[in-house]
This record gives sequence, C-alpha cells and structure tokens, in this order.
Amino acid sequence: MATNEKIVAAVDIGTTKIVSIVGRLNEQGRLEVLGISQAASKGVKRGVVLNIEETVNAIQTTSSEAKEQSGINFNEVFVGIAGQHIKSVRNRGYINRDSYDDEITRDDLQHLIDDMYKIPVDVGEEIIHVLPQSYIVDNETGVKNPVGMFGKRLEANFHIVIGQISSARNIEKCINRVGLEAKQLVLEPLASSAAVLTEDEKEAGVALVDIGGGTTDVAVYYDDVIRHTAVIPFGGNVITRDIKEGCAILQRQAESLKIQFGSALGDLAQEDKVVTIPGISGRDPKEISFRSLAHIIQSRMEEIIDAVSYEIENSGYMDKLSAGIVLTGGGSMLKHLNQLVKFKTGMDVRIGFPGEKMAADASDEVNQPMFATSVGLLLKGLEYYHERQEEMVIDETREVEETVEETGEIKRVKKGIKGGKILENLKNTLSDIFDESDVKM
Repeated sequence: MATNEKIVAAVDIGTTKIVSIVGRLNEQGRLEVLGISQAASKGVKRGVVLNIEETVNAIQTTSSEAKEQSGINFNEVFVGIAGQHIKSVRNRGYINRDSYDDEITRDDLQHLIDDMYKIPVDVGEEIIHVLPQSYIVDNETGVKNPVGMFGKRLEANFHIVIGQISSARNIEKCINRVGLEAKQLVLEPLASSAAVLTEDEKEAGVALVDIGGGTTDVAVYYDDVIRHTAVIPFGGNVITRDIKEGCAILQRQAESLKIQFGSALGDLAQEDKVVTIPGISGRDPKEISFRSLAHIIQSRMEEIIDAVSYEIENSGYMDKLSAGIVLTGGGSMLKHLNQLVKFKTGMDVRIGFPGEKMAADASDEVNQPMFATSVGLLLKGLEYYHERQEEMVIDETREVEETVEETGEIKRVKKGIKGGKILENLKNTLSDIFDESDVKM
C-alpha cells in the first residue's frame, strides 16, 4: 500500500456515544490517528437511529472537532451499522466460464459477488455485505483464492449480511445532513474484528464479542474466514437500567456506580464495603453494598453471555474455536468480566484493544476497547480504497476566521489546507494569519 498520504475518515454511530475519527497509513503500514472526537448519543437506541435531529447535531459537533484536530477537511466517511434488524444467511453461487484455457480473474470473482446482491430478500430489506468464504473450481473444493487457476466452472460459498433499508437510509440521511457522504456502510462486528483480532486467532478459530451500550455484536472466524455474524439487541445499558431500578437511584448515578465500583462476579465483591449515593432533592442518602451491586450486574451479564453462547453454537463452530473469545467494546471493561465469561463458556478469554493495528506512538486515549469499532472502520476504509485503488477526496479549501487587528473585525476567508498534515503543521501553515494566542489547540 502506498505512501504516507493514505487518509481515511469514519463516523461510529453508537447507542451511548458518536465518534468521528480521522487517520492515515504511515510509512510503516500502521494506522496513525490524526483526530478523534466523541459526543453523547441521544438519538440512537439499540444501534438504530430514532431521532434524526439529535444524531445530526452530535455528528456535526464531532466531525467539526475531528477536522480541527487533524487539519483535514474530509467529505467522505465510512459508517458502522448494527441493530437487531441485522441478520445473516449462507448462499452458494456459480458461473460457467467460456473456456478452460483462460485463467480465472478478479472480474470472475466480482461477477459471482454481484450475482449474490441479486438474490431475493424480504420486503424492506437489503443486502449490506457479501463475504466470500471458499471457492470450488471444477469440483476442487476448499480453494481460498482461485485467481490464476484454470477451470470451466467456478462456484463459491458466501456469507451474506442483510439489514433493513429504512435503518440504512436513516444513517445515510444523518451523514448527508452534515455535508458528508457515506462512502460505505460497514457491519460493526466486522469493523471491530479488523481492529482487535490477530491473523493467528482468525485461523485458529475465534469469536469476537463487542459489548456496546445498546447492542452486543458477535463475529465468528475459523480458518481465516468469517463464518457467522449476529447483533444481540441488548448491551451495557440494560445493566445500568437494572442497577437504577434495583437500587432506586438516578440513571447517571447507576452508570457511575457500574463503571467505578461494578464487578461481574458477585462472590468476588467485598461484602463489607458500601458506597453512599446522595439522596434525590435533599432526601436521605442511600448506602449500596459492593456485593449486592455485583449480583445485579452478574445476573444481567449472564443473560448476555447466554445469548452470545447461543449465537456461537448457531454458527456450528463452537468446538473449533481454539483461540476462544475476544471481548471488546465499552462493556468489556467491567471488572472480572473475562473470568465470568470463561466460567460460563469454558473458553479462553482476552480483552481486545485496537492498539495492535495502530502506530507505536498511539495515544492511550484511543487505545481503548470502546474505540475498537471506530478504529476498525478506519482500517476497513483503508482496505476499501486499496482494493479499488482510490484515495479519499479532500476539500483543499476551508473557511477559517481571520481577526483583523486594527478593527477587531472577524472575516471569513478561504485558505488552502493540504490533507494529511496534523495539527502542528496546520498551525505552522496558518501562522501568518493567526497570532500564536489565537490558535485553538
């Protein structure tokens, strides 16, 4: 892949947060994050946009901040899609080629994939991804990449991801309303997988479990191939709601309790420790024991794990996952969660951080499980551009405010800003316009 100017931008529309992120591929072929911004998500429930206005405002805020940080005026973004409407099916397609003497080309593979987009789906649904699993050339099975082989009949097994048209259109509408173009919708568990799974894990067999606020995403890999995807319609928010109702406290207090003092294993929580919550509007404060809090969390977490186990069993690869389970997403940071998952499933468990695919100097702020999907969207975007030999279109001009010293008047002027420069370079480029004190860091 090419040079240091391979730039990509993404927007992760989640149930609890909306993240805009810009990155580039550095000289070592690693992802370097140039700008990232997040805002609370109020218009999304269980991965589905329900309030266009709230979502647009959050995207507007975060994308503007990401542009400021990176100095890149991006116009096209890669966007994640999830929600309980997502489902996956398997299908097989084939083509009969004209001659035995011609090599199989990438065009032949694309022909097969294009045919899969034409298969019938239910009313109101559309195909989001067509993912090849294996190829068959003249009855020779298990071919991973048939390009260059000779053969008359080419068949392929596909994993097809289907979602609701209305949900996809609402996401695209939100992106378009802030002057951006959704270059591609990417299934969120595929993006998270790109960020946190290693090639060895995908070969040995692994289940990625991304525990978000409103959904829990599952992706099963075996022998380097995606075998199963699913979106479970509950995540960390149901735990927060249970704490709120069980302890009779406010939502924000419940969320804070879960993050600071929560544990996924009730028996490991300290019985003699309590946390005091201020009473509502001057009422008496409440005392909540660490152990009762942990038991509330554990009971709901076990339900999520049971749903994940069902999906892994449904994939047919439960007994073949040598690398076990990789947990990521904000919900994976819950104390003792990996022990609970290991106990319930009997499989190896680790927490997945996106830093493995990023530049060595990646900040700790970005290298968190909660940003796995965001980083994965950038990686999927780079993959998309590389396959099509394209580069991101960057608007070379941006409007910036110029303060005229004599009058104090603020004017808007257009300045050319070269894409791919980080904030320091942006500052140097504009030093003839701004006083040092005027540059907002």
